[in-house]
Amino acid sequence: MTNIFVLLCLFFLASSGFVNGSIKKDPIRIFELKNGDLSLKVTNWGATLVSLVLPDKNGKLGDIVLGYESLKDYINDTTYFGATVGRVANRIGGAQFTLNGTHYKLIANEGNNTLHGGPKGFTHALWKVVRYQREGDRPRITFSYHSFDGEEGFPGDLLVTVSYILGKNSLNIIMKAKAINKPTPVNLINHAYWNLGNHNSGNILDEVVQIFGSKTTLVDDHLIPTGKFASVKGTPYDFLKPQIVGTRINQLPKTNGYDTNYVLDGANGEEIKVAAIVHDKKSGRVMKISTNAHGLQFYTANFVKNEKGKDGFVYQPRSALCLETQAFPDSVNHPNFPSTIVTPEKPYKHVMFIKFSTKDSYAISPL
Repeated sequence: MTNIFVLLCLFFLASSGFVNGSIKKDPIRIFELKNGDLSLKVTNWGATLVSLVLPDKNGKLGDIVLGYESLKDYINDTTYFGATVGRVANRIGGAQFTLNGTHYKLIANEGNNTLHGGPKGFTHALWKVVRYQREGDRPRITFSYHSFDGEEGFPGDLLVTVSYILGKNSLNIIMKAKAINKPTPVNLINHAYWNLGNHNSGNILDEVVQIFGSKTTLVDDHLIPTGKFASVKGTPYDFLKPQIVGTRINQLPKTNGYDTNYVLDGANGEEIKVAAIVHDKKSGRVMKISTNAHGLQFYTANFVKNEKGKDGFVYQPRSALCLETQAFPDSVNHPNFPSTIVTPEKPYKHVMFIKFSTKDSYAISPL
């Protein structure tokens, strides 16, 4: 029965135009979703979020996602602006792991480690559009991708879908994956760079952030987890109560800012819980992120430098916030971390629900 299922899946891939993880027929293009004052643009290159336009507290529209002016720039992108990242996002130490007694060697693309799935990953791939509803009560688009057995060194064929669903004041990103013939690690994320003041408004040091994680995963000098956890209390990583991003960022010289994985409190991989809230005082925009993921990577665009983006604006370090809901980095090499292994019997689902609103002020807690 299993063999019949595998054959049917492979027949579906062939008939759908999948060839070695890419689609030959579909051109690279932009797709737009609109719902009231919200509008979103995505591209089938990397299932990438290109822009998100919404009003500020005065009703003025602005784009809050960093990105490029042309599709050609996304093809050559090294910043992962808005990209869907996989098969395993974040880092895998030593670019290797052992699963069920078999040792797998991956392609290293950050020193001796693998970052964001490898040099190609899911970011530099053409996805297939399987559903597109531009307007209506819940406009949406769904992309699909076939990651083939051995791609970047990972085992097994994997069918992946990413859906963007636009509400009147929300964005829901749903990432799913199904292993066809072998167990494999999976950790999909959306790598949007957010600036609630508008993508071209400069740095995010005055934005207020709250993260519902009381611990972080400790890392070595190469940002690979050690397997241990640390409390955020009394450290620059403490955002349990709302704090201004720039207040303590200069206490982190090694990474030039924030770049750490938070252990989300109460996360069990199933329930949708609030992970983070961001407020921009000048625009009044508020973004609340909820997820079923165990972790959240908080990154302040520390190494974005002289990156020419939309409208000719040049992005610099600390010009955006990345709040990537995710599994813990290098989970496949740490048995004490929540498992990222997906099997034919156990599919993968990652939900990132983002709600937008406006308010004049946001209470800052004293340090």
